[in-house]
Amino acid sequence: MKKTNAIISINPKFVEQIMAGKKHFEYRKSFLEEIPEKCYIYSTKPVGKVVGFFTIKQVLTDNPEKIWELTHKKSGITKDFFDEYYSGKDKAVAIQIDRLFRFKKPKNYEDIDPTGKIPQSYKRI
Repeated sequence: MKKTNAIISINPKFVEQIMAGKKHFEYRKSFLEEIPEKCYIYSTKPVGKVVGFFTIKQVLTDNPEKIWELTHKKSGITKDFFDEYYSGKDKAVAIQIDRLFRFKKPKNYEDIDPTGKIPQSYKRI
């Protein structure tokens, strides 16, 4: 069976932290059940390009307090930002980045996903 890929929209400031090796987790309120083989990184506007991809080491799902406890040392974000993002939520998802690949030249979104429909958060491709 063919493994799926995904594309994830990430704010450029967090993309920079990921590329610099300072942010090892990407946080979401939900994620795909099947872990994709590759997760392409769409750096949102003003960049507006797919800058690379990563493989996923693991996906942690638990309440926000537990996820912060397990991931905060390599989160690349502040506790205040984390708490605001998960305010009123009882579930948090932390995607642990394994291997990271940066494209020498960022790609247009349509080069990765011909539908051209950029996801608000993530989508299977």
